[in-house]
Amino acid sequence: MLSTQKVCKFQGQCYHKLKRSCLRRGALFQDPFFPPSAESLFYKRTPPPGLTWKRPRELCKDPRLFVDGISTRDLHQGSLGNCWMVAATSCLAAESSLWKKVIPDHAEQEWHPKRPDLYAGIFHFRFWRLGQWTDVVVDDRLPVSEDGTLLFCRSATPREFWSALLEKAYAKLNGCYEALEGGNTAEALVDFTGGVSEPLNLNQEELIQHADQRKMLFQTIAHAHGHKALITCSIRPADGEQVESVLDCGLIKGHAYGVTAFKKLRMSETLNGMCNTIRLHMVRMRNPWGTADWTGAWSLGSPQWQQLSRREREKMGLVVRDVGEFWMEFEDFCRYFTDMVVCRLAEKSLLWPQTHWREVRSRCGGCINHRDTFLYNPQFLFELVGDGAEVLICLQQEDRRMKRREGSGENLPIGFEVLRVEVNRVCRVQCLCEQAASSVYMDSRSVTLRVTLGPGRYVILPTTFLPGSTGRFLLRFFSHSHVRLR
Repeated sequence: MLSTQKVCKFQGQCYHKLKRSCLRRGALFQDPFFPPSAESLFYKRTPPPGLTWKRPRELCKDPRLFVDGISTRDLHQGSLGNCWMVAATSCLAAESSLWKKVIPDHAEQEWHPKRPDLYAGIFHFRFWRLGQWTDVVVDDRLPVSEDGTLLFCRSATPREFWSALLEKAYAKLNGCYEALEGGNTAEALVDFTGGVSEPLNLNQEELIQHADQRKMLFQTIAHAHGHKALITCSIRPADGEQVESVLDCGLIKGHAYGVTAFKKLRMSETLNGMCNTIRLHMVRMRNPWGTADWTGAWSLGSPQWQQLSRREREKMGLVVRDVGEFWMEFEDFCRYFTDMVVCRLAEKSLLWPQTHWREVRSRCGGCINHRDTFLYNPQFLFELVGDGAEVLICLQQEDRRMKRREGSGENLPIGFEVLRVEVNRVCRVQCLCEQAASSVYMDSRSVTLRVTLGPGRYVILPTTFLPGSTGRFLLRFFSHSHVRLR
């Protein structure tokens, strides 16, 4: 059993020891595990001509980790297809309690212009992986294109480097920069917070036709956002359709946007001499590319803004804080966006004593279709009392992205079943019984199910889809009532 607070040193590197050693020798750190080479960049592509690796002091006179604090405007994607990670980082930057976990010792890591002798060219960042925080050390040599700009993620302020260094640490954790091409925002949000990401498929037809369903969804996600949940969304391309194709309204398909605010408004409207009050549900979005794409109602310069003075906008909270942010009505949001990820933070009050992880290398009986072997899978027993409860169950498998270089790296299709058992059961289930709930089976890194269950005793069976597939997994169980899982 491991507490989520335990920190693992990636590749055995200890930031503080390495930094002390460099300062003693008067040398800048050179990371032997992630050198300035083609292998650290790509596993398929060849580096662009004229590429070099440079330290921040070779790129500007007065480099800083942060300039005027940290914000979502510090992120511009660069020439890597990792908008999923940049969108998640953008959400992270908006909440200080979160980014301070990912960027530990942030004040100590900062450049000190008056004490250059304290600088050793070494940084470290932390990511949550399979039940524990993992500390990743990097040097500050960054890939630079022929025109002298950073090749990948960079800040709008040329002397600010936190986003580029964080991206480098994440690339190292995943094997190389190219391993970050194409991914799932839900994964990055979990890696940055230790929270639980719940993907939501938005039924556009239902939401457009039924205002009550729209209102319920708006209230659900606005409430989650109010409790510090991180939210991203995207428009799923149709089969065979090009990713990042642009719609007539300016939005980009297959591209991850961050959701940064929700507002309910009441506005007066005069029509035929009659004054009516209209209610608006508004959502603020951000494109990690730093461009405000939306051209519909409430887009930049649209006639809707003419109804409000600057003072009224500020009073209502209809402000745009950062580059790439824009407002839209929630009805328009539901018309275009197909997928949303809500990453809820794992508050201690929601956890049974502490989060646990278990490694199982036997008992891999496959899904319930394989009746002969299904019950060989690991089994976890829990009990609900009173009126029952809503529970959130999350099954996560070990990340395989690092193995892409070897031609593998594909996730196993995983899922789980929840069986209702006798109230006095204390041992493993040997015969199939009532199915109380079932997750989907997906080859994603995690599968999540939110379900309300009545009082009684239950068994969770996490499984791979096919029998005989083994892998490390983490099972997490959340409930507002006190529940023991064994």
